[in-house]
Amino acid sequence: MDEDDIIQTEISGIDATMQFLTIGWKVLFATIPPSNIMGGGPTFFVALTYIGIITFIVGEFATVLGCALGIEESVSAITLVALGTSLPDTFASMAAANGSPNADAAVGNITGSNAVNVFLGLGIPWGIATVYHQSTFGKPYYVKAGPLAFSVIVFLICALICFAVLVLRRKLIGGELGGTKLGKWSSGCFLFMLWFIYILMSTLQAYKVI
Repeated sequence: MDEDDIIQTEISGIDATMQFLTIGWKVLFATIPPSNIMGGGPTFFVALTYIGIITFIVGEFATVLGCALGIEESVSAITLVALGTSLPDTFASMAAANGSPNADAAVGNITGSNAVNVFLGLGIPWGIATVYHQSTFGKPYYVKAGPLAFSVIVFLICALICFAVLVLRRKLIGGELGGTKLGKWSSGCFLFMLWFIYILMSTLQAYKVI
């Protein structure tokens, strides 16, 4: 057995293990109605409900883990919680990039999913809380910015740099994704560095180092 066969055997073993560990989720997802029923409406709403439930579970596990490890709440939010809830978007963008003739689906999925996270993820609970506080206590509902204000500013700066990289790639290489091996690796490493800088700066500010 050569090296490639050994690697393939190890990958098959890992895949079989993951299939076994996720059997419960597979059984749960099997209850989603087929998409050919009522124009796919039940499929959409049931799948959306399951996504919300799983996101809640992942977020709670990440929050508890951060509390157990003594990590600041804001740091836990931008690392453990964000990774747990955003990795599905990452894989969805990767699948879109592989199956689409252009980068619109991949980039659009990232920007669209974050728009939903920010606008609906903040707007809906804030709207409910505002109505509840006004009707119950007769006073407005306020949420202090806390240390996340600095984190949001750093994120916006990194996001603008990221879009600048995409624009430069279109001008110089002819596309946002792909290109030569050097171009792909250098762009990927640079974007990863932006994420690391964002995490580092936000963490240092949360622990009052800066």
